Amino acid sequence: MTDIIDDLTWRGLIAVSTDLHDLRKALDTSQVTFYGGFDPTGPGLHIGNLVLLLTMRRLQLAGHRPIGLVGGATGLIGDPSGKSVERVLNSRDVVAGWVQRIRGEISQYLDFAPGPAAAQMVSNLDWTGDLLALDFLRDIGKHFPVNQMLSREVVRARLEEGGISFTEFSYQILQANDYLELHRRYDCSLQAGGSDQWGNLVSGVDLIRRVTGDVVHALATPLITKSDGTKYGKTEGDAVWLNPKLTSPYAFYQFWINRTDAEVPSLLRVYTFRSREEIEELERATIERPAARLAQRVLADDLTILVHGEEELVRAVAASKALFGQGDLRELDEGTLAAALAEVPSVTVDAGDVLPPVADLMALAGLTDSKSDARRAIAGGGAYLNNAKVASPDAVPSAADLLHGRFLVLRRGKRTVGGAEVRTAS
Repeated sequence: MTDIIDDLTWRGLIAVSTDLHDLRKALDTSQVTFYGGFDPTGPGLHIGNLVLLLTMRRLQLAGHRPIGLVGGATGLIGDPSGKSVERVLNSRDVVAGWVQRIRGEISQYLDFAPGPAAAQMVSNLDWTGDLLALDFLRDIGKHFPVNQMLSREVVRARLEEGGISFTEFSYQILQANDYLELHRRYDCSLQAGGSDQWGNLVSGVDLIRRVTGDVVHALATPLITKSDGTKYGKTEGDAVWLNPKLTSPYAFYQFWINRTDAEVPSLLRVYTFRSREEIEELERATIERPAARLAQRVLADDLTILVHGEEELVRAVAASKALFGQGDLRELDEGTLAAALAEVPSVTVDAGDVLPPVADLMALAGLTDSKSDARRAIAGGGAYLNNAKVASPDAVPSAADLLHGRFLVLRRGKRTVGGAEVRTAS
């Protein structure tokens, strides 16, 4: 059986850690209770959070006991890590709602069934909500030298960029206190988190050493970044959410299937449970037969099943094929078709008894630069309505063409797909 540290290292999942020799020894010789924290500073978790969740799952599969911590308290503050300006504080009611949603999302990836490695869920509001300010300052704050706190990279960066409030400055103390509480309550001796959290992780290790004298560990996973070097995150404007109401299963599938050949080897290591042999074979296939995009299909299939289930994968694949003329659009359910059209250039039009001409719809949806350009495309045999070639530049869709009574799928050539949602008077 592969050593868990060796496996995490090969997968590129250890960006930095406390003494790796000591951590390996602890994981090899006993069951370790460990935790990862998730703050409700957004309406759900995204694929950046999934890196930590799956790392926790790998540790659990190796026999160790995970604690999923939801930041019911720290979510009211907001971590300054990776942020150049102060976060907007959300109301207690909003945060409480997000806490419940994130609890449900965490429970999907860890095993909570009774057993020696059963996962458990906690909220740091349980021990922080009633904590008195004087007790916090006397019992916890006294262990944090200000000069050491100022040396943290995130604090230095914020000071250089205009400053940081005491609220966000205190975040690292709150997170360190979480580790101390979990160490006391559950003998937790390993905290895992993203590499942008490293200063906070080390603060917890230091606090436990100062208060109890015990040696504990920290492990940081890498930040998964796009080709331009920016991270995929819930506040970056283009987050890929795990919640199907925030990112549809179709859009989720399309995100993974469209990864580049250069990206996919590391993504397979991080996000799938495929073996080393399987992944290396997929890497060879990418080099030898890049047009087949086999690795991308495996990545998209595995992740869509993991997050949304096999039925949603079937729907996403069917929609992907049907949109490009390789399947029957009328077999797609309304929700899947709507999600698919949301990912391509589309237009919404109001119509009476007579629908707009196809050429007009193509121009309005942005498939052509103008109506005359659309008419030329139709005349040249390169325009399609619901995957049927449009014969005449003057063609007008009928009510019978409306999929689910409201959608039309437009296509120019083989790959340029768009859509129209037609609101008819009724």
